Parts: sequence; C-alpha cells; structure tokens
Amino acid sequence: MPITRRTLLATATALAVAATSSAAISAESDTIKIGVLHSLSGTMAISETILKDMILMQVADLNAKGGLLVKKVEAVVVDPASNWPLFAEKARELVVREKVVAVFGCWTSVSRKSVLPVFEELNGLLFYPLEYEGEEQSKNIFYGGSVPDNKAIPAVEYLMSADGGNTKRWILEGTDYVYPRTSNKIIRAFLKSKGVADEDIRENYTPFGFTDWQTEVAAIKAFGKSGKKTAVVSTINGDANIPFYKELGNQGVKASEIPVIAFSIGEEELKGIDTKPLVGHLAAWSYFQSVKSPENQQFIAHWRDYTKDPRRVTNDPMESAYDLFQLWAQAVAKAGSTDVARVSESIVGLKVRSPTGYDVTMNSNHHLTKPVMIGEIKSDGQFDIVYQSKPIAPKPWNPVLAENKDKN
Repeated sequence: MPITRRTLLATATALAVAATSSAAISAESDTIKIGVLHSLSGTMAISETILKDMILMQVADLNAKGGLLVKKVEAVVVDPASNWPLFAEKARELVVREKVVAVFGCWTSVSRKSVLPVFEELNGLLFYPLEYEGEEQSKNIFYGGSVPDNKAIPAVEYLMSADGGNTKRWILEGTDYVYPRTSNKIIRAFLKSKGVADEDIRENYTPFGFTDWQTEVAAIKAFGKSGKKTAVVSTINGDANIPFYKELGNQGVKASEIPVIAFSIGEEELKGIDTKPLVGHLAAWSYFQSVKSPENQQFIAHWRDYTKDPRRVTNDPMESAYDLFQLWAQAVAKAGSTDVARVSESIVGLKVRSPTGYDVTMNSNHHLTKPVMIGEIKSDGQFDIVYQSKPIAPKPWNPVLAENKDKN
C-alpha cells in the first residue's frame, strides 16, 4: 500500500493524540485517588463522621512518608447523607467520574447492600469497616468487622455463663433493617438450640432515628419481671441510641437487673449521654479505647494529635477502618499496582498489627480474624473490659441460614 500525504497526516495526527493522551495519563498517575463514602449528615452521621476522619488521618500519614508507589494519595470525600439509594449513586460517582481505585465506607448493612451491585458491576473495591450479619461474600468487598459467629454468639454465650449472670430470658431489640433482623434470626436459633423457649424471647424493631422510647423501655421492664434473669441484646443503630439509653436511665433500668449488651454503640455514641445511670451495661466489640497495649496508646495519642483534641475518643469501627486501610496500602505496595485483581490477590494472607495488640489477618473469604471483647460501661463513658477472646477466624455463612448461601 503506497504511503500518501493523507496517510502521513493521519499517522501524525494519531501520534499527536496518543502523545497527548499519554501525557494526561502520566499526569493523572502522579496521584492515587481513593473514595470515602460515609454519612456526614442524617441519622448515621453520629457514628460515621469519625470514620471519615480516620481515613483522612491515614492518608495524611501515608503522604508524609512519601505516598504509595511514589505517588500522592488523594481522598475524595462524598456524603450519602444516611440515604441508602444515595449511597449507590455516590459509589458510582466515585468509581466512574472520580476514577478512585478503592472506596472506604458504609456503616449500615442496608447501605452496603445498596452499593454492592455497583462495585460488582464496575469491578471496584469497597473496604467495609463494620461488624455485620454475615450471609455475604463478594470478590469486590473486604469486610473489616465481625460476623455473628465471632461476635454475637460469643457475646450471648457470655451472658448465659455464670460470669455473665446466667441469663435465661432475652429481649432482642433492633433497628428495623437487614442487620438486626438477620442477626436476631441467628441468635434466636442459637438460643433455641440451648433450650430457650419462645416465650422467653421478645423481639422488637423500631425505625432509624426513633426517639419515643418510653413505651418500649416500660415493656422491657415488664418482660424482665418474670423472676428469670433477663438481658437485652441491642442492635439499635445510629442516633436512636441516645434517647434509648437516656430512657433506660430515666426508668431506672439497672444493669444489675436487666443488662443491655449493645452491638452498635461505643465510645463515640456515649459522648452525648449521661452515662452514670448506665454503669454496668455492656457492649461487644473487637476493640475498646480502654484496651491496654502499647499499640493502642500510640493509636490514641496519634488520633488526638491529628484532631488537636486531647479528649477525642476512639472506637471499634475506627480500629477496623485503620486495619483495612493499612492492609490495602500493604497490598498495593506488594502488587506494585492499584489494579483491582492484583490488589485483591495480594491482600489475602497479609497481617497488620492492630491497636488491640493482635496481628489481624485478611482471610481468603475477605473477612478478618479478630478477637471479641465485652466491656461494661463506666461512669466516664469508657468501658471496663470483662471478657476477651483469642482471635477467632470468621465464618460469614452461618449454618442456621445455610439455605441462603445458594440464593446469593
């Protein structure tokens, strides 16, 4: 084929376009962009805002050390405003428009369920820091919290033990969405396997942001007057916790009579409550600020230095967010790339020294091996750790709900 002037011009134009595109890609590649997808307004802002700050702190730390792959890491923060469909919209915006290589975010399971199909469709990566109900395993999600198998069930077993008060009667109190309902289905089945009768289990759900707790707390008191030791297992989420705990105090629901063990309230949520009437009530997590380890003392000091607030608290979801970010950074360095497939392969088996003082490991099922701890609320809003396990390998698929696995 003869080389004509038109061919030469076309070739020159193509080369110029290619050179321009390469220059643009090169300029873009000087920065690694990640997304931060947490509610900064609405009912979940009380819990999620602190996680946004934790990711920003770690980005600043990483950049102070020279970045990642000799590139600066940039965090793109969006606010889905406790609006579950908006989580999906913002996730798509982060991956498609902002071209982030990973997203750190979500709190509630309904928000995670909302974004899951987006990350699977676009082949993005979500690092999810919360304990949740299990019954899920996605190649595009890495889960930083616990599942019922290594949190809820050990917590219930503790309450059944002599140390936990030999509880015989149970109130399952939750916010009305997937995490509390699925968790309580698993807990109810476990209780029945231990011989607990249906009439000794009370189950109740309220909406997000619920505030009118007088009637329900009165019902809790009435249920506890059977003569059998009674406990409340709480999966209440978000700012509904504040009026719930205030009403417990108002009605004199003492931990010595009807202890409440919470799966979704920690140091940050207790900041807005007079905790003196709540002393002795419980929470189950994999981390508390009161953990005694050199790693935790450094973690707390660094957080307070970053926020310039000597009284800022730490909590379990922050610890999970820390672990996930550190593991992601290790995986990118190991892979020498931010490519989803290479990072996903590299991260399995990696460990990070958690503020708990344990090595936390990422398993092939995309869940972390972590301990479970149970803490009693103290008058200063901190927790006295009364039980601590060794790290437990998580089983996201609970045998009670095994039939669901084939449907996912």
